[in-house]
Amino acid sequence: MRTPFVAGNWKMFTTADSARKLATAAVAGVGQDQRVRVAVAPPFPYLALVGEVLKGSPIALSGQNLYPEKEGAFTGEVSTAMLLDVGCKYVILGHSERRHKLGENDLFINRKVNAALAAGLRVILCVGETLEEREADHTEAVLERQLTLGLADVPTSPDLHERVVIAYEPVWAIGTGRNATPDQAQLAHAFLRARVGQLLGATFASQFLIQYGGSVKPDNAASLLKQPDVDGALVGGASLNADHFLAIVRAAL
Repeated sequence: MRTPFVAGNWKMFTTADSARKLATAAVAGVGQDQRVRVAVAPPFPYLALVGEVLKGSPIALSGQNLYPEKEGAFTGEVSTAMLLDVGCKYVILGHSERRHKLGENDLFINRKVNAALAAGLRVILCVGETLEEREADHTEAVLERQLTLGLADVPTSPDLHERVVIAYEPVWAIGTGRNATPDQAQLAHAFLRARVGQLLGATFASQFLIQYGGSVKPDNAASLLKQPDVDGALVGGASLNADHFLAIVRAAL
């Protein structure tokens, strides 16, 4: 039985005050309920602040990105050690906004994945096709490439399914108000699970968590999350409203 996982990606939003209030409301709403795994990913300046609010709560802290070198002259970047130092358990890698707005490619993302895992961070690896790729019937080819290259050289271990989460986020559904239909989400998730099986074996495939991301809201969460291969959600805009985010967490039950 896979435990659902809902993560909130706050992107480049919030201030210190609103981040504290948002985290406090999430902690109060989740309480000690661990039937759904929950994480939040604040902007870098507020990681430590939010981490303090989350202490004693089952909600995990996540970074939104990292740089794959341990340290050095990399102005503006953040290392695995820095994320761990402020209490991060997860890091989001390969998000479509990093791929398509900031030019990150599969090989660079793979370096990040391996650096994160080597340091002890858990990875949320994002994959997904653009509207043009979907309309050209290239969805499966894109997902196969991003997943295969993203997981290249990842050391296998019995707990790999605990250390890597896949997030399917169709690019055309992120921040657009559009979302994949439940059937479209299920087809993509089933394909990804089958591909994980080809790469790592059927046992791993049955254990891997695959989140859906892309305009997830309280009014569509239940229909998406009840699909057999949809194991949770990577929530963007709706995670900035505590009531909306908690409604999605409840929908995961």
